[in-house]
Amino acid sequence: MPATSQPYPYRRRTYRLFAAAAGLATVGALAAALPADAHENKGGGHHPSRYQDVQLLSFNDLHGNLEPPSGSSGRVTELQADGTTKTIDAGGVEYLATHLREARQGKAYSITAAGGDMVGASPLVSGLFHDEPTIEALNKLDLDVTSVGNHEFDEGSKELKRLQYGGCHPTDGCYTDEGFEGADFPYLAANVLDEKTNKPILKPYWVWKKKDVRIGFIGVTLEDTPGVVSADGVKGLKFKDEVETINKYAKVLRAQGVNSIVALIHEGGLPASGAYNYDCDSSGAGSGISGPIVDIAKNITPSVDALVTGHTHAAYVCTIPDPSGKPRMVTSAASFGRLYTDTTLTYDRFTGDIVRTAVKSANRVVTRTVAKAPDMTELIGRWNTLAAPVGNRPIGYISADVPNTGTESPMGDLIADAQLAYGRKLDPETDLALMNPGGVRAGLTYAAKGAEGDGVVTYAEGFTVQPFSNTVNLQDFTGAQLIQVLKEQVSGSNTAAPKILQPSANLTYTLDLTKTGADRVVTDSIRLNGAAIDPAATYRVATNSFLAGGGDGFTTLGQGTNDLVGTDDLAALAEYLTANSSASGPLAPPAANRITIVQ
Repeated sequence: MPATSQPYPYRRRTYRLFAAAAGLATVGALAAALPADAHENKGGGHHPSRYQDVQLLSFNDLHGNLEPPSGSSGRVTELQADGTTKTIDAGGVEYLATHLREARQGKAYSITAAGGDMVGASPLVSGLFHDEPTIEALNKLDLDVTSVGNHEFDEGSKELKRLQYGGCHPTDGCYTDEGFEGADFPYLAANVLDEKTNKPILKPYWVWKKKDVRIGFIGVTLEDTPGVVSADGVKGLKFKDEVETINKYAKVLRAQGVNSIVALIHEGGLPASGAYNYDCDSSGAGSGISGPIVDIAKNITPSVDALVTGHTHAAYVCTIPDPSGKPRMVTSAASFGRLYTDTTLTYDRFTGDIVRTAVKSANRVVTRTVAKAPDMTELIGRWNTLAAPVGNRPIGYISADVPNTGTESPMGDLIADAQLAYGRKLDPETDLALMNPGGVRAGLTYAAKGAEGDGVVTYAEGFTVQPFSNTVNLQDFTGAQLIQVLKEQVSGSNTAAPKILQPSANLTYTLDLTKTGADRVVTDSIRLNGAAIDPAATYRVATNSFLAGGGDGFTTLGQGTNDLVGTDDLAALAEYLTANSSASGPLAPPAANRITIVQ
């Protein structure tokens, strides 16, 4: 049966008004003014006005970042009036809670929604406990609804349902005497079907109601989720087309008399600027953004009034024309809780629809200059106490920051070196290692996060870098296959958005970005230990289990032979750091010069 908003199967909470003040100056309006008689009903009379402003607060890709993210992951770029940019420290649920509560102050009609990846690839304080702490934090944030994202499937659909409905972990049990009650809010998974029943594994949509105002939410994740999640995580599931699914359920909602609809889509775009406040529409509607969300937005039925998106970890507030040619708001709030989007949806009581020309939206920075929310401080402290015996253990020493930014990153190179060293312990014939960039979730910072001291790498910090519990796998490939793997970085499904593998130190080549497709990898430049690759020879390659299964579009990596499965990839990193660094001899960041990039 299709989901309905009543009876509501989740624990309901009352809508709260918070005393703290907040300034609200929205930008990104679709048009300058409402119809002449439109205004927000202020109450006090027996007859409500025709128009009611509804506040929609949204964010995406939190990834369990309860504490402020470190390094570049904890900053946003702000465009200044004179054209220059500055960076601002941002993120942390103690601050996000304060910002959201202040933003809701005085807003009787307010909804908080999210665009997926609330959990998964999380730092230790959440990931060690299968993200129960993050669900608890989201409950306290008064999140109303979220779509699923690809990372919600990292541990499979059964674990996702446990996060929704509660219950102790089937292997690790209960972490507290109170047990785990699950999410107060619905996870929406309209395009994720059980292969046996052909029905959505969770609710496909949900309707927010307050008095006579009703707004429907449809939640989907990217259709290519099986390509970016391990095979075990999506076993028994089918992922359907985003547009077809949203259009299907928009018809269902309208048949129920719900004419105001917001789509929560865990798929996104790439804005022309990295600044969160870049004017995406400055050169015409939609021209400031590219990527999958553009075609998706252009084909979703005009019945949908706004799109909250995610996945790309980018920040944008854009208008993209719907199939009728009318502009429609499309937003994303970067990642890790550094931003939230503040959107005003003006509801027409006569039609039950949103006045599209009145929609306004802007991204807001989750600055760390506000007071911390005490309930979030208590929550983080409580879970950190449980994690401390594991997380505080030193595993190595570094002489400077090891960032995870750039086409080739020092952190990615360090992981590849660690996996090659571990691979050679398993099999001395191991030739090289390759690491997927999406698996490098953070860098290592020299400055101490706690009492460990500057330059000390703790297990918790390593966990933040590699939280997936992949294994290090060894496989044999021909030289021709190895060359094909490198070409798959910039061809096939990776043509438009290249995924550049991070190589161990003994593999070098040139990447010519002035060319197109597979030609961007200069074949004649590929060298292993200084020698050209022999297409007919056999090479032993270390990767993680995700890549070994052909993940991220590397189908050739799924064709290896003579497989040998090793230990957890984080254990391999910790072992490498311990063996190659000390307090008196810290490890220097790799130079990230293995790939020569021509632009």
